[in-house]
Amino acid sequence: MLSFASDIDALTRFGRALADPIRCRILLALREAPAHPADLADRLEISRTRLSNHLACLRDCGIVVTVPEGRRTRYELADTRLGHALDDLRGAVLAVEADRTCVDAAEKGCC
Repeated sequence: MLSFASDIDALTRFGRALADPIRCRILLALREAPAHPADLADRLEISRTRLSNHLACLRDCGIVVTVPEGRRTRYELADTRLGHALDDLRGAVLAVEADRTCVDAAEKGCC
């Protein structure tokens, strides 16, 4: 069983991954289907270099994995439950009322 500290570490890594809009787009794309980097870069309309940096981050966090396919490498979510978690999280966030932002957002730099 995981310790409380490792639970926090795993959630923090997932939060960092979601903190960047490009990484969110990558995860949502991979939730739909595994993909090769060149195809992902074209689909997301970002440079391959930029995509590579973000994929390395997601891979180092253990959120995505590589699957060798001959001379190419395919990326996919490390676990199908991550796709379900993304769906659940997105649904929960979108369900929150739009006017429920932090009162001190400007001062705190949040929301």
